[in-house]
Amino acid sequence: MKIALIGATGFVGTALVAELLQRGHQVTALARHPAKLEVRPNLAAQVLDAYDPDAVAAAVKGHDAVVSAFNPGWDDPALYDRFMKGSQAIADGVERSGVRRLLVVGGAGSLFVAPGVQLVDTPEFASHVPPNVVPGAKAARDALAAMRGNTALDWTFLSPPALLAPGERTGHYRVGGEELLMTDAGPAGISVADLAVAIADEIETPRHVGARFTVASA
Repeated sequence: MKIALIGATGFVGTALVAELLQRGHQVTALARHPAKLEVRPNLAAQVLDAYDPDAVAAAVKGHDAVVSAFNPGWDDPALYDRFMKGSQAIADGVERSGVRRLLVVGGAGSLFVAPGVQLVDTPEFASHVPPNVVPGAKAARDALAAMRGNTALDWTFLSPPALLAPGERTGHYRVGGEELLMTDAGPAGISVADLAVAIADEIETPRHVGARFTVASA
C-alpha cells in the first residue's frame, strides 16, 4: 500500500515508519523536519504544514491511506488551540485529496473509566500527568468528538492505553473499545512498537471504520 504518515518523526511516528516499511509498504513521511529520518528504501520524506488543509491535500493525494500521529509539541504554549486547528486541517485536507481512509492516533485521556467519566476529567489524571500535557489530552478528546460527525471519511481513531513506552515488539496485543484497559495492578500499557503493529494491522485489515478503539499488551 501507499501510506502517508503525518507526524513521522515523533515517538509513535518513528515506530510506525519502521513497522510499515518492514511490511513492504511505500511510506510518505510528512513532518516539520523530515531530515531527521534516515534514508531507507520505500520511504519518501517531505515537509508538511499540517495547519494548511490545501498542503495536506496535495501531500496525501494518490495514497491508499493516511495515518495522522500529529502533535504540535507538548511544550507549545498554545497546545490546545494548535492541536484542534491541526486536527481539523488534516481531516479537511484528507477529504479534499480524495483519499477516504484516515487513521488518527489520539490519546488515552478520552477513554472512559466509568459511565460518562473520561480519564482526562479525573483527579488522578491531573495528578499523574505533567500540567503541559493536559491541554493536549483535552484537545485529543475534542478532536475525537469532532471526528465522530465526519461521514465523508472512512476514519478510525486509535487511543493508546494509559502507559505507552519504549519496549520490544511482541506482535501481540489485546483490543478494547471506549473504556480504559486495565490490569490487576492498574492501568494497562503497551510498547510503542506494538502500538505500531496495531496501527498497521488496522490499516491493512480495517475493523474499526467510523469508530474509536484502544489496545494494550496481551
